[in-house]
Amino acid sequence: RRLLVPVGGAGAQRNYLRDFVRGLAPRLSDGSLRLILNVGDHVHMKEAMEDTLEFMGIEPAWVTSHAELVRFCEANALDGPEPEAAEHAAPVTLCAFDSHFEAFSATDLLQRVSDVLVTKPSELAFFPIPKLHIRRVGDHEAASAQRAAELGCGTTERRSVEQGLRTVGLLCDDDRLFATMNEAVAHNAEQGIYDGAKRAVQIALS
Repeated sequence: RRLLVPVGGAGAQRNYLRDFVRGLAPRLSDGSLRLILNVGDHVHMKEAMEDTLEFMGIEPAWVTSHAELVRFCEANALDGPEPEAAEHAAPVTLCAFDSHFEAFSATDLLQRVSDVLVTKPSELAFFPIPKLHIRRVGDHEAASAQRAAELGCGTTERRSVEQGLRTVGLLCDDDRLFATMNEAVAHNAEQGIYDGAKRAVQIALS
């Protein structure tokens, strides 16, 4: 399984994500899990994740430009074999950018080569990918996780690291939950559930 974790810049999730990543160590070591960390253009979060991985003894592969991001996504297409090149198949890939635009758009591209999105229940709760929702930052975000759970394409909020890690186990060790969430994504897409931006433009132009 490939887990994509986009890291916000406010730093409110730093401790949660540090402990969450440390808890993934056995799966990263045995090759059953690959982790893609997108810290965007947030230098302090980049340093925090670097320190965490150094503590774990993991040397990440790096993606630091749009060109490198495109090559990484091409090498990791979901309908192809696992990549052989070390820079595209490392246990942990750390994505960090100088440009805000590159940082902002990276998650849009990375979700297309990932199995599960691990995120607080923000606007990312409405991305067409199975989602593991971790602890929210603002109370207004609670409804996003609840809605994704109702639609079957995301979990409810995992407030503790232990809850988050248990859910990773459910998604990695047994195909049933993972398959069910993917089926929900496909069904919701057919129903236009994820077409909010398109509908907003249509309404604006009508």
